[in-house]
Amino acid sequence: MRYTVLIMNLVLVLLLGSTAFADTVRFKRIPTQFIAALVEPGASSGTGAEKWGVWEVDPGPRGVWLKNFEELLSSGGVAPSNWKFDPSDWWLDENGLIMEQPSFPLKPGRYLVTGRRTATAILTVHPADAQGVQAWELGNRASIYDVTHLKCRSARYTSATSGLCSPSAVDQKSFPVAPGGMMPPVDGCSKQDYSVLFIIGVDWSSEKQTD
Repeated sequence: MRYTVLIMNLVLVLLLGSTAFADTVRFKRIPTQFIAALVEPGASSGTGAEKWGVWEVDPGPRGVWLKNFEELLSSGGVAPSNWKFDPSDWWLDENGLIMEQPSFPLKPGRYLVTGRRTATAILTVHPADAQGVQAWELGNRASIYDVTHLKCRSARYTSATSGLCSPSAVDQKSFPVAPGGMMPPVDGCSKQDYSVLFIIGVDWSSEKQTD
């Protein structure tokens, strides 16, 4: 545990150039989690984090291929990984996998995030205000684009009209989606593209130290 904390503190020192800060903020390494961020790529701070979700486990291997959608329906919408498909609110990844929904909202806190490309930064998500709005900001002069894993694409599809919004209407020739590309539109659906950020550490400064 101490070795992990030392490594994470060293990362912070390199990121921020401040040993004083690293002494007060300690990050614990965790198995990678995945943020679905609904935000403009060039932003470095703002509001709206209450609309961000998180997958605590990689949703890709737990997903269902579009070509197997009928099988998913025949099982009552329960995927082999035991998550439930919601026909009114469903997600796709860049390979054409139907994914389980992330958990909403992302909890307030400080996270070490990266896109595993060029940047790693501290993401601070603030508690919701009286209107339920959560502010956020990135450190290390990073933008959301800098800490987005471009190869991971995700989109949320909901009904645009009273008609059907279904994975059966997806053009499977649209996959795989190019890194950084937009997810395909689907007839009858409204689509929201989400940036995917990797969480590799969480702030545990307030936790009791253990040997």
